[in-house]
Amino acid sequence: MASERDLLSTEIVNRGIESSGPNAGSPTFSVRVRRRLPDFLQSVNLKYVKLGYHYLINHAIYLATIPVLVLVFSAEVGSLSREELWRKLWEDARYDLATVLGFFGVFVFTLSVYFMSRPRSIYLVDFACYQPQEDLKVSKEQFIELARKSGKFDDASLEFQKRILQSSGIGDETYIPKSLIMSTENCATMKEGRAEASAVMFGALDELFEKTRVRPKDIGVLVVNCSIFNPTPSLSAMIINHYKMRGNILSYNLGGMGCSAGIIAVDLARDMLQSSPNNCAVVVSTEMAGYNWYQGRDRSMLIPNCFFRMGCSAVLLSNRRRDYHRAKYRLEHIVRTHKGADDRSFRSIYQEEDEQRFKGLRVSKDLMEIGGDALKTNITTLGPLVLPFSEQLLFFATLVWRHLFGGNAGPGLQPSSSPSKKPYIPDYKLAFEHFCVHAQQHMVRVGIFRS
Repeated sequence: MASERDLLSTEIVNRGIESSGPNAGSPTFSVRVRRRLPDFLQSVNLKYVKLGYHYLINHAIYLATIPVLVLVFSAEVGSLSREELWRKLWEDARYDLATVLGFFGVFVFTLSVYFMSRPRSIYLVDFACYQPQEDLKVSKEQFIELARKSGKFDDASLEFQKRILQSSGIGDETYIPKSLIMSTENCATMKEGRAEASAVMFGALDELFEKTRVRPKDIGVLVVNCSIFNPTPSLSAMIINHYKMRGNILSYNLGGMGCSAGIIAVDLARDMLQSSPNNCAVVVSTEMAGYNWYQGRDRSMLIPNCFFRMGCSAVLLSNRRRDYHRAKYRLEHIVRTHKGADDRSFRSIYQEEDEQRFKGLRVSKDLMEIGGDALKTNITTLGPLVLPFSEQLLFFATLVWRHLFGGNAGPGLQPSSSPSKKPYIPDYKLAFEHFCVHAQQHMVRVGIFRS
C-alpha cells in the first residue's frame, strides 16, 4: 500500500491582489493539498486476474474443445491414404438403418444442445438522450447567480461552489430544473421530483420510440434506475402507466446505487433477455437534480449541487435476430466490481442530514482514491476477456515472475517496484476504441489519463 504522503498532491492557487490590510496591493497565493489517484502501475491484485481468467474459461470451454476434436480427427484421417480411407468407409464397414439413424440422431442432438445452451446475442438497437428546453440552460456564472438569489447560501458557500465549478468538467451549456430557476422555496419535494422525472423520462422515451419505430407494447423488459428519487408508485410504474404498456412486462426499479446503476441496469436487462427469447428491453437511467438540491452550508454536501444536472438516457436492447442489421452495438462483456464490504467505500457517498437538518449527499475526501482502486480492480478483471493474446502473455509472464520471485526483476537486479522496473501494464488501446469515465473533477481526468 502507498504511504499517506504518496497519495497527496500540492497545487498553488492564485488568490489575486490583496485588497486590504498590511499587504494591500500585493499578489497573494496559497498552497492547496489534495488527495490524488493511486498509482495503478505499482500493484496488481492476483485474485482479480484469476477472476478474469475464470470468466474467460467459462465462456470459451465449448469453443476450446471443438478445435481439439477437429485436430484429432484430422490427424487420424490424414494418416490414411485415399484408397485406405475409401476402403474403410465403404468396403470394410457394414452399415444398417439403425446405425445411420443413431448417428444422425446423436448429431442432431449435439447441435441442438449447443445452440440452446449458447448465450443469446444482445444488441443495442439505439439510444436517446433527453434534450431540455433552451430556457433551462445555465452557464457557470448564471448558476452561481441563481444560488445567490435563492438566499439559501452564505458568501463562503457561494465562493466554494464557484471554485468547484471552475475546476470541474461542467460546461456553460448545462440544464437545471425549472423549480431551481423559478422558485426560491424548497424544491426538493415529491411534486417537483415527479414533474422533473416525467419531463426527462418521457422526453427520452418519446425520442427512442420514434427513432426505433418500436411500439411501447412491444417492450417485454423495463429497467429504470434513479439513485435518489424513489417515489411510490415507482418510476417504472409511471412509465408503464404513461405508455399503457402490456400487463406481462418485466418491470424493475433500481434505487440508491449511484452512478454505477446504469451498468447494473444493463446487466439486469441482459439477464432477463437471456431467459426471454425474441424480446426487447428498455433501460432508463436518470437522476433528479432538483430533488437532490442541498440548501445547507456543509462543503462536502455542496459538491453534488455543482455536478448534478438535468438529464436522462433511454436504451433499447434486443435479442431478436432481425435487429442484428440495424443495431449500433452488440453487448460482449459486463464485469461488475462491488466494494461495499469496505467501510470507507461504503461511506464514500452517503445521504444524510447536516447539523441544520438539511438533507443531502456527503462526498468523502477519499472518493478519488476509492474510485481509482475500484477502477483498477475492474480493469484487471476485464483484461483477460478483451486483450489480445500477445498482451495477455506478456502481462501474465511478468505477473507470475513477480509473484514467484518477490517482485525482483531477476537475480542480482533491482526490485521491480522501483520506477524503472514497474510491472508490465497491457496496452488497453488495442482492445478499446473509447473509454467512458464519469469524471467531473479535473484532477480525476488527469489522473486517469496518466494511468
